[in-house]
Amino acid sequence: MINFDWKNVDASAIGEEHGLDVKKEFSEYKEKISEIVSDLYSSRDISGKWLAWMNLGYKDELIKEINEYARGLKGKFDNLLILGIGGSALGGICVTEALLKPYWNLLDKDQRNGYPRIFFVDNIDPDQINGLLDILDLKKTLVNVITKSGTTAETMSVFMILEERLEKELGSSSKENIVTTTDKNKGILRKITENKGYKSFIVPDDVGGRFSVFSAVGLLPFALTGIDISEILKGIKNMDNELQNTDLEKNIAAQNALIHYLMDKKGKNISVMMPYSSRLRFVSDWYVQLWAESLGKEVDLNGNRVNVGPTPVKALGATDQHSQIQLYNEGPNDKLINFIRVTEFDTELKIPQVLQDTGIAYLGGKVVNDLMNAEADATRVAVTDYKKPNVTINIPRVNGYYLGQLLYMLEVQTAIAGALYNIDTFNQPGVEQGKNYTYALMGGKGYEKTAEELKQKLHN
Repeated sequence: MINFDWKNVDASAIGEEHGLDVKKEFSEYKEKISEIVSDLYSSRDISGKWLAWMNLGYKDELIKEINEYARGLKGKFDNLLILGIGGSALGGICVTEALLKPYWNLLDKDQRNGYPRIFFVDNIDPDQINGLLDILDLKKTLVNVITKSGTTAETMSVFMILEERLEKELGSSSKENIVTTTDKNKGILRKITENKGYKSFIVPDDVGGRFSVFSAVGLLPFALTGIDISEILKGIKNMDNELQNTDLEKNIAAQNALIHYLMDKKGKNISVMMPYSSRLRFVSDWYVQLWAESLGKEVDLNGNRVNVGPTPVKALGATDQHSQIQLYNEGPNDKLINFIRVTEFDTELKIPQVLQDTGIAYLGGKVVNDLMNAEADATRVAVTDYKKPNVTINIPRVNGYYLGQLLYMLEVQTAIAGALYNIDTFNQPGVEQGKNYTYALMGGKGYEKTAEELKQKLHN
């Protein structure tokens, strides 16, 4: 299992002003955490609680269906193009960047074992989209469009462009190049899917986008590129078993949720996610959405205006030692840093014993693997010397099993933190307002009055 080290938030490491008496806090919050964890797990099957993501690790029939579909397509397409935004893309990017071979899209087909290159269109920059379409052979491209409602303007606008181009190039057979991931029964994309006869998979009910990585939203792209999704689910199941423990001393998701909550109360309202692995760099991007949308809320469950939410920041070790760490060490003490340390890398890279008459001769004969972890350990000690709180998640290696553990642990951690803040962890009213304004500005039906109000605001 992955493990969690909180010793560098303890007052014994960074002093009472900035640190916690962790054992004392664990004792004081023991019953509260037990209640939260019990309620979380007893509510996971209740419709409307938005906790169905907690059951995604047990969908064996879905795994079978996805794997059969992926096997049937192997070798048919050179490219897999994912259309989605937010949770419909970030989880996919996070996992494929971690589990596929580095520089996957630059490998030839044999090196990819016959699996397609993968591209994500998760923004609507016209230059980027046109640039991608200029280099893709659409006849050899499978397009997976992901949106539960089918009203997501960013995703559907690109889908409209691609659907038209595919139909022009392939005619009636173009439907074989499109697979949708959307609501089971309702929504615009479900209607389009049925009318056009597209193959489709389901975005399950009571699973918000930022918690959807282990549904068909993520699992389908993973399987299509040859990732063993059963190993991911195995990791989720094992971590799920661990996190059902109501004992705070044995529940790492509860520990980190509580530490973040208490540190926020001490003015540490920025949560930095800093993996020491390039393959895990997009875990930080995924975490930023998970943390920000879930915990940034104006009102609590009692209707009180609270305006809570720690601000998530992404970083990468060792790269950001040369950009952000100066601020972290000598700037304001308002951050809690989450380090991710990988024990064993898949490959080894030895430094040759050259330049022996220079000041870098000490590096010769060492391996880059050890250098990376020396950087991680040195940075942990350095920020602790500066009295800056930090925790470390240790991962034995980067594979599907441990990545499943990590992401699921962070999801449960987020749910527990939301309960500590007494907020609705699963809504996003601040996002919806911006969406509605976009619909109005683009001429969406039913938004005419809003459009007029917006025009006045924009021209004032």
